Amino acid sequence: MENQEENKYLGEAKISKLLLKFSIPCILSLLISSLYNIVDQIFIGNSELGYLGNAATTVVFPITIISVAFAWCFGDGSAAFLSLCQGRKDTKNAHKAVGNSILITFIVSILFVILGFLCMDKVLYLFGASDASIGLARDYFKIILSAIPIYMLTNMMTAVIRADGSPAFSMASTLAGAIINIILDPVFIFIFKLGIEGAAWATIIGQIISFIIALVYYFRTKTFKLCFDSFKLDMKLFSNVIKLGVSTFITQMSIVIISLVCNIMLAKYGTMSKYGADIPIAVIGICMKVFTIVINIIVGIILGAQPILGYNFGAKKYDRVKGTFKTVLFATIIVGIISTMIFEICPQVVIRIFGTESDLYMEFATITFRVFLMFVTFTCIIKMTSIFFQSVGQPLKAAIISLSRDIVCFVPLVIILPHFIGITGALWAAPIADVIGIVITSGLVMHFFKNLGKNLVSSKEKENTIADSIEGAIITIAREHGSQGKYVGKLVAEKLNIPYYYKEMTAIAAQESGLDKEFVDKLHSNTDPLYDLYMTTSPVKYAIEAQEKVIKEIAKKGTCVIVGRAADYVLRENKNLVRVFIYAPKDYRISKVMEMYHDTKQKASKNIEKSDKARAGYYKIISGKDWGKTQNYDLCINSSIGTEKTAEIICEYVKNLNQ
Repeated sequence: MENQEENKYLGEAKISKLLLKFSIPCILSLLISSLYNIVDQIFIGNSELGYLGNAATTVVFPITIISVAFAWCFGDGSAAFLSLCQGRKDTKNAHKAVGNSILITFIVSILFVILGFLCMDKVLYLFGASDASIGLARDYFKIILSAIPIYMLTNMMTAVIRADGSPAFSMASTLAGAIINIILDPVFIFIFKLGIEGAAWATIIGQIISFIIALVYYFRTKTFKLCFDSFKLDMKLFSNVIKLGVSTFITQMSIVIISLVCNIMLAKYGTMSKYGADIPIAVIGICMKVFTIVINIIVGIILGAQPILGYNFGAKKYDRVKGTFKTVLFATIIVGIISTMIFEICPQVVIRIFGTESDLYMEFATITFRVFLMFVTFTCIIKMTSIFFQSVGQPLKAAIISLSRDIVCFVPLVIILPHFIGITGALWAAPIADVIGIVITSGLVMHFFKNLGKNLVSSKEKENTIADSIEGAIITIAREHGSQGKYVGKLVAEKLNIPYYYKEMTAIAAQESGLDKEFVDKLHSNTDPLYDLYMTTSPVKYAIEAQEKVIKEIAKKGTCVIVGRAADYVLRENKNLVRVFIYAPKDYRISKVMEMYHDTKQKASKNIEKSDKARAGYYKIISGKDWGKTQNYDLCINSSIGTEKTAEIICEYVKNLNQ
């Protein structure tokens, strides 16, 4: 009842009111995390270290992003896996996924530390350090590197805390570390005169505080409990975690690639200019981190919109989907325009926050902000739209938008343009990539909204209800495509004179939840290339929860036949459950598909492969088990013996159980 009221709220409340409720906490959380990346540079830039100190931290920054890429991959992957486990009441694999993620994160972090110390100078030079800044970069990096295990574990663990239903605790952990960092930076740099090492010590002490707070939470978790078995490595299970976290990893690594290529080109062409290598490196680091603050505001807005978009997309309330998108787009444009005005009209105001080293430094910083962030509004729209597509179950479109701007456009441009116009060519790569990116984004958005609701049928369907029944066996039927399993299930229901549920089940789920029947019905037939990610998106989660709730309500009414929808797993705790799997030779199934749908033999074969793959994927996500494996069922029957005979065998099996 509580979920129904919440769904009704998402589907009916004023969009602007909903956005304020959900987006503000997201924005605050992301801005807090940004503090870690920026406070060091503010205090370093205003100390005697100047731009060389900022150049050193800029060189180290992308290296730490690599560590975060792994930590967030494991953290977001285990968080998504935890959400799936919560849905299927899978407490066993939930704690193992989290425990394995902690273990692997720790192992990777130790390898990271070893490689970092062994290859320190080579790595720092690769990321843009010069002979003038290498000493400071080394002093800063060796301290940061020593605490990488703490840093990675904290980032991994806070992602899981959010998924466990405690986003406020996760934010408190990050906030506490950020505050400690802000307090200790001026103390260590200006009072104790520890220079860049003081900034590094302030950072890792903050990280340790965040880690301790996060660790405390793991003794009072809500949906899982860690034990010794949690840390026994299970690579088969952990591979599922990695699949769910790989998009986060790709996103973070794209930032690393951008930073690496940009730093290399600025260092190379900076030495050929009047600015030298270190001024451009220091300035681009500041520019990127200021830009991150702007982007985090946008990300916070669209993340807050995710539950609104997810529910209304699943309910096919497309006017509300469009309305939410327009509201978020308007907010994005406003933030982008204000930022652009600041960066174009008075960039010096922002630059001076990080210190004023010299006229030459201020000159390049002014050029960088005005050129590199020229079309920051476009960048904001691109990022916002990418997350929008994730929210409506379109992860492939989201990946295309993100990678086309950052990797396909920006990286080649930042390499090519400096050959023709010198160091400023590296800066012009960003606005040109933004223009190309916004064209691609606009095309995908227009195509999406043009086709949204195109085939929407407004005719009202017959009301569906759950039929009363008597106590007895709940027969669930899973089947290969073309095996006639659906028809067999109907025959069984008729022979036993009990209710039969197939399409009726999804119709009832749609009625109960407010979601669209067609959307719920197609859950198990999706073949998106990023299927695992699709299944973790908001609209799909709503639909799965609604469908599983209805399956359990049907089972409570008494004996019946339920076809598909992983009902055998959903009802696994039911004592009267009879799990049936119906299969047949492929030639037999092809002939039946050709007969039913008038397909050619080739088309029938492809449809069978596609359908079975989708069913297997759905079952794996819902249950964590392999679809069609004999050990998962009580009765497996080859239906090529005939549908009538198959139905009789099932009926006989059920009758014998009742004797």
